[in-house]
Amino acid sequence: MHAITIPEAGGPEALVWAEVPDPVPGEGEVLVDVVASAVNRADLLQRQGFYNPPPGSSPYPGLECAGRVTDIGPGVSGWQIGDEVCALLAGGGYAEQVVVPAGQLLPVPDGVDLVTAAALPEVTATVWSNVFMISHLRPGETLLVHGGSSGIGTMAIQLAKAVGATVAVTAGSKVKLDFCSELGADILINYREQDFVEEIKKATDGAGADVILDNMGAKYLDRNVQSLATSGRLAIIGMQGGVKGELNIATLLNKRAAVTATSLRGRPAGEKATIVAAVREHVWPLLGAGHVRPIVDQTIPMSDAAAAHRVLEESSHIGKVLLVR
Repeated sequence: MHAITIPEAGGPEALVWAEVPDPVPGEGEVLVDVVASAVNRADLLQRQGFYNPPPGSSPYPGLECAGRVTDIGPGVSGWQIGDEVCALLAGGGYAEQVVVPAGQLLPVPDGVDLVTAAALPEVTATVWSNVFMISHLRPGETLLVHGGSSGIGTMAIQLAKAVGATVAVTAGSKVKLDFCSELGADILINYREQDFVEEIKKATDGAGADVILDNMGAKYLDRNVQSLATSGRLAIIGMQGGVKGELNIATLLNKRAAVTATSLRGRPAGEKATIVAAVREHVWPLLGAGHVRPIVDQTIPMSDAAAAHRVLEESSHIGKVLLVR
């Protein structure tokens, strides 16, 4: 088969479409013929040499895919050859075929085509596990989403609104904020022109956000804690703003608040399977009913993955960028 390889770390030009050995499913695994994959920030870090795949996983980038089951390993039940699926991966999505633990497979939701389904596994698993399973967002609470127009942001807005929460977002342009508003965001903050700490307090009569979903990390740590409501929960899922920040413990204690930080890729297969099962139970019906939809900015041929990486680095996109075969 062919896959995007990274012979040497570097810029987008480091991505090389090359012939590689065919994968073979083992115990509890299925082989998927990939129709589409999606680009995530983690893929850019892997390309740059900063985010190696977990031991034993595919060396190729790509944390999600959609396609058709073409082979089934021993010990797998509930799936058949020919099933149209999407999958959460530890790597290997930028390829013609990928082996997937059966617990990380999802059927293509009703009303979603096979290519578009590639936009779903990573964002739904990330948002549901962090905002709902860990941070326990409840109806009537306020969620602040940084990067509201990203793939994760657009999904977080829709899921939070679906459960009856108020949603605040940050984004860097009117176009992006307008799109967030169309998805249901209630509080729109242009981080280039406004202080989100002041804006979220103003919009909540001084209370602050009950849950914050943060992709920035160190740069926003102190300001995020300032923005939390009493008993607020900060979920850190990225480090675009650096890895080392200063935390005011007194503020955290006074607010009786919590800070969590998670990544999805390195979790054990059993934990991923639990998250995927929760996504199938809670999110897939919302997709089937049309209450939530995947947001795709554009599709790019998989062999030209370098172009897709440049799009993400420019940050001009809204929603997901897909790679198609």
